[in-house]
Amino acid sequence: MTMPLVSVIIPCYNHEKFVQDSIRSVINQSYENIELIIIDDGSKDSSIEKIKEMIVLCKQRFTRFEFISRSNKGLSTTLNEALEWCEGEYLSPQDSDDIMLSNKIEKQVKILSDNKNIVAVFGAIYLIDEENQNIGEESIAESNLYDFKSIILNEHRIFCPTQMIRAVHLNRVGGYKDGLIIEDWYMWLKLAKIGDLLVVPDFFAKYRQHDKNTIKQLDKMHNGRLDVLSFFKDSPYYEKALRNIYWLNCLELAAKSNYEIKYILKLFLIDPKRLIIDFFKKAHVLKKIFLAKIS
Repeated sequence: MTMPLVSVIIPCYNHEKFVQDSIRSVINQSYENIELIIIDDGSKDSSIEKIKEMIVLCKQRFTRFEFISRSNKGLSTTLNEALEWCEGEYLSPQDSDDIMLSNKIEKQVKILSDNKNIVAVFGAIYLIDEENQNIGEESIAESNLYDFKSIILNEHRIFCPTQMIRAVHLNRVGGYKDGLIIEDWYMWLKLAKIGDLLVVPDFFAKYRQHDKNTIKQLDKMHNGRLDVLSFFKDSPYYEKALRNIYWLNCLELAAKSNYEIKYILKLFLIDPKRLIIDFFKKAHVLKKIFLAKIS
């Protein structure tokens, strides 16, 4: 085939209800030359049985197909194990509860082929519930290039389910870092030292919302961000990035707690100037913080 080989990686852990939809979305891609690598990371539910039901279809559909099941080792280890199997020019890791839109790979291969200096490409997402019903979206107004500075300072909008990365660069940075909860942010920072990451307005995936989403566990996310940032202490942006992490955590906790005044005070202590500036820049958000306590 003249089309570049694309490696899709699906790490699975206890997603018996969703994993077949995830696999089926790869089967339904308009792009032909795909290899699919699935690793079950010690699921305790019936995920393995659900995957096995799809094996015949996968072997018929894909240029190459591999399925491995073994004891639990964690997400980063699972991704790195899958990378050792991959032979594609481009890599597209996908969580086993998310869904690709049918033209995702075709569009992204063209973008990367036309933009040789881009390390990875991302896009917008639809939000779905446990029953595959659309419940919202995260859109992108215009294409953006993000460098290391914008990513470490959390001045980016990158959605993990939409990623496609050049394999040569992912291997060059040594794969994923074991033990990190937010392994994708670490990876984007490492990749951004090589070149820019491109985000385009196209919708590429459906991101599933459910109670077990890591992003909903605010303390876990906060500690995960601190863990990632600890590997970049030599960066000139480290101190500002650290303040931004605490700012983000307080803002998340304030929203979750109906804008408790104690979190607003923490925001003021972290960066009083920023609180005032944000009040005027984002009055539609921060106005609610103060009015909620006055009324």
